[in-house]
Formats: sequence, structure tokens, C-alpha cells
Amino acid sequence: MNWGSSPTVKEGVENGRRPPLRSGHCPALPVLLIFASALIFASCTRGERRSGIPADAQTVLDAAIEDINAGDYDRLYNAAADEWRRDTTLEGSKATFERLREKLGRATVRSLQTAREEQTGTAPVAGHSLIAIYQTSFERGHAMETFTLVERGGKWYLAKYFVSSTALQ
Repeated sequence: MNWGSSPTVKEGVENGRRPPLRSGHCPALPVLLIFASALIFASCTRGERRSGIPADAQTVLDAAIEDINAGDYDRLYNAAADEWRRDTTLEGSKATFERLREKLGRATVRSLQTAREEQTGTAPVAGHSLIAIYQTSFERGHAMETFTLVERGGKWYLAKYFVSSTALQ
């Protein structure tokens, strides 16, 4: 063993100093890769789709869109949140959707623009809600559709639906 000051090279240390890192070498890289992989895995197992919409809310949203496309307004109304049924009757709801269909035609392409969850005590819907906005092409025009879902007792319901289009004027 040499305890003196003569130059020796042991375990990557030269003259009491570490040699400079080689280009492209990062000792923390394996830890970062493991952390990133764990984060990606965790986000994929939270019951959410790539859009960020919880899977059970997406199922309700998909069913509402199918009902609207099929013209099954009775089913849409009966599956909707209490807020929907308080705001309109079945007949009023049907009449609104029929006017939309008459003016715009059938939806041909829907593209999700944004989806956000909210927790509020006020409008548009109090409580835990999800607002999904689609840019939609219809047979006779383009529109923005806004679907508002509300969570009640761990289950999602359609609470509001709004369409904005110059073709409706």
C-alpha cells in the first residue's frame, strides 16, 4: 500500500480527483430511465385513456354520442343526470335534437379538442365534472360540441350538451 504522494491510479481516481466524464456518459441515466418508465407505467394504469378522460366517463360520453348519432333521444334523456331532466322535459329535449339534426344533418367527423375535469360548487355543474369539447363536421356545416358530464356516487352522467355553429343562425 502506498500512502505517500506518489501518483497512483486506483478505482478511477487520479491524483485525488475524478477524471472528467466521457462525453455522453451520465451516471444518473439508469436511475432516470427507471423513474421515467415507472411514471409512464403508473399513468397507464390509472384507468384513463390517452385523452385524459377517465375510462368510465369516456364510456358514458361514447354512449351519449352513439345515442345522438342514432337519434335515440329517449335513451339519452333517461340515462342523463338529474340536472338534464330538471332543465327540460323528454319532449323538449327531443325537439331540440331534432332541430339540430334538421339544420346540421348527421355528424360525420368528431375531433376531441379539449377535455378537462373540474371540481366546483357552482355552474355549469356543481361537483366533480368533466367538460369535453369536440370540433365536429356535420353534413351541412361545422360546429363545436360541448358535453358536460357529472360524477354522482362514483358514476358519470351527461348533464349538459351545447352546440355552437354559424349554420344554426
